[in-house]
Amino acid sequence: MTTKKLTLMAVLTAVSLIIFIIEAQIPLPIAVPGVKLGLANSVTLFALFFSYGKEKNAGSLTTFDAFMILICRVILGAVFTGRIIAFIYSLAGGLLAFAAQALTKRIVTRKQVWVCGAIGAIFHNIGQITAAAFVNGTFAIVAYLPVLIIAGVFTGVLTGLVAQLTLSRLR
Repeated sequence: MTTKKLTLMAVLTAVSLIIFIIEAQIPLPIAVPGVKLGLANSVTLFALFFSYGKEKNAGSLTTFDAFMILICRVILGAVFTGRIIAFIYSLAGGLLAFAAQALTKRIVTRKQVWVCGAIGAIFHNIGQITAAAFVNGTFAIVAYLPVLIIAGVFTGVLTGLVAQLTLSRLR
């Protein structure tokens, strides 16, 4: 791993963590608990699609690099916000969302990153609800999933557009 790549990954992790911490402090004016923008996920999407260097293969962040940025943000986010129980939900949602986004990346272009964002948000909600059902010992919470998925599509498109616009500006 080059110093340039390691530095880029550290900066992206820091940016993602800062966005996560700030967003955790801002209540949304929506009466639906658990709904948030998830703007820190735009950094993960950015990392999935980002390559650097003049030639196409000069350098890029691999899927594993983007995965490591996500894992570092989830762990550090739980530690810095003091919400250790939320770590389980974030990890479950993040892992499922990342898997879905990594698969979706294979069939979309850089002009369709917003699609990856929406799919990731849907799977993030599925992962979180599944984790919540196991932690709470009740599967009745699954009834809440349609509401979260609807909200997730909108927030996922937003985070995908943020990543897509950032990628297009950094060309």
